[in-house]
Amino acid sequence: MSDAAARVHLRTPRTTIRPATLADAEATWAYRRLPQVYEWLTFAPVSLEQWSALLAEPFRRERTLVVEHDGAVVGDLYLHLQDAWAQAEVLASAARTQAEIGWAIDPSYGGRGLATEAVDALVAFCFTDLGLRRVVAQCFADNEPSWRLMERIGMRRESHALAESLHRSAGWLDSYAYGLLAEEWRARHQPAGRD
Repeated sequence: MSDAAARVHLRTPRTTIRPATLADAEATWAYRRLPQVYEWLTFAPVSLEQWSALLAEPFRRERTLVVEHDGAVVGDLYLHLQDAWAQAEVLASAARTQAEIGWAIDPSYGGRGLATEAVDALVAFCFTDLGLRRVVAQCFADNEPSWRLMERIGMRRESHALAESLHRSAGWLDSYAYGLLAEEWRARHQPAGRD
């Protein structure tokens, strides 16, 4: 793996986060095939074979992490390093300075805070281990659990685009974009009483 996901081996109090492998196809398919999950995902594979083929593509595996809880796969995370927009003279300084993140969680593990715990750990990794300056995420405005998670981990809504995103069955929907700067994250995670 050539992307940042290959470097992720995280443990939180209740989760383990690691790079996805081809062996994870069946476990991740078990929840990704559910309508309440694929409703909001970019791609809705129609079979385990199709999902396995997608996960076999290097670009997908390089950006996919698996979340485990008590030895069971309970979700997956997306981590894609990106270049920030920059003018030509400073383009090199903007290379791989931010990451887009995303997630899919098994609904049978919902409501326990596992997604928040895992995504929060991924954001911390982006700022501490990768030294990024910004993390972004986006979702359909109707995907309330997703944007609420973004807000729980301290991300700020940066835009609300009207009828900007075409949903496979609902037509043109509004979308939200969220962001978090490294200095905002550090201020939120700085121990009390320290300057």
